[in-house]
Amino acid sequence: MISSPPVFSDQQLPNVRPAIQALQPSLVQWRRRLHQYPELGFKEALTSEFIGQQLTTWEIEHQTGIAQTGILATIRGTLPNRAPKILAIRADMDALPIQEENQVVYRSRHDGVMHACGHDGHTAIALGLAYYLSCHRDTFSGTVKIIFQPAEEGPGGAKPMIEAGVLKNPDVDAILGLHVWNNLPLGTVGVRSGPLMAAVELFECHIQGKGGHGAMPHQTTDAIVVTAAIINALQSVVSRNVNPLDAAVLTVGQCHAGSAKNVIADTAFFSGTVRYFNPELKTFLAQRMREIIQGICHSYGASFDLNYHHLYPPVINDATMAQMVQAVATRVIEPPANVVPHCQTMGGEDMSYFLQEVPGCYFFLGSANRDLHLDYPHHHPRFDFDESVLSVGVEIFARCIERFCAKA
Repeated sequence: MISSPPVFSDQQLPNVRPAIQALQPSLVQWRRRLHQYPELGFKEALTSEFIGQQLTTWEIEHQTGIAQTGILATIRGTLPNRAPKILAIRADMDALPIQEENQVVYRSRHDGVMHACGHDGHTAIALGLAYYLSCHRDTFSGTVKIIFQPAEEGPGGAKPMIEAGVLKNPDVDAILGLHVWNNLPLGTVGVRSGPLMAAVELFECHIQGKGGHGAMPHQTTDAIVVTAAIINALQSVVSRNVNPLDAAVLTVGQCHAGSAKNVIADTAFFSGTVRYFNPELKTFLAQRMREIIQGICHSYGASFDLNYHHLYPPVINDATMAQMVQAVATRVIEPPANVVPHCQTMGGEDMSYFLQEVPGCYFFLGSANRDLHLDYPHHHPRFDFDESVLSVGVEIFARCIERFCAKA
């Protein structure tokens, strides 16, 4: 049966201003259009074209083709201020290589590609914000830059957009971003200062031994035995080398070796991911892994080739910006106790690169609705969220802009 999640009524959004509540049907329409035509990182041609068309229709100044498919919209307020500020809002817009299983009218029309993380919602919120600000320039001072970023899911679009100058000319003072979050229920916001999301690092390792007959192990160097010893030993990296007050995790997610029951494997392969919050662990964890692999291979007479990739640094929020978002959220979300101050995840995000350049805050907007079965986790083929959260996102951003830009 094909169905569509209902949109909450205005009475259920008491702290969203009427002008933004009036945008809710359009927010849903834009989000569903984007959901139907998902695109992978740096291939968001249709998505970028749609965003550009909307901005052109609204006569909003914008640049296209940044870092291939990225867009930068610039909206200037008219409220007087002796020292106008420049605030950036970031929204990612890429999808995932997942076959959608939802039976909804707006399901993906691109086989094997799906908005399974909510980036369609982020883009719709950013579009709604752009439209609202363009119609209400007298409510804020300074300049707002809205960054529509490609390729968050990989290989990473934030860094090339920064290198292309989206934070310059004029220079951005601070930045905000959000993630619709099915790990939190609708009507909540997760925001905290300091580390919010973990660094993301990936590794692949090839072990070279010496194969032979399963009945004559003394003539071989068993790559499977070597790999098993390495995988076991790697579990000590976090448990015995990292301060227990510093959260970290090392996961081996793949392991492949061997081709027959009676043949000792000469090669093996394993790969995985490393996550942590403390930036000081960046070089240590990779170095410690290499030392363990090298030592075990030497003891068995094997060799190895380790490829280690530092993908994204941790997402670390500025304390002042996080406090501002928290103060705004407590006025939008009812009751204020639904603003969760200690929300963290070992998931990663390339919003971290923006936060390394300027002070900012990235926060989670609770979007799960169990009653409507809209609570599947991110990256699941049945992921979806309660769309009434879209106007809430626009309201929080609008209030943050008004508050931040009002400071002289």
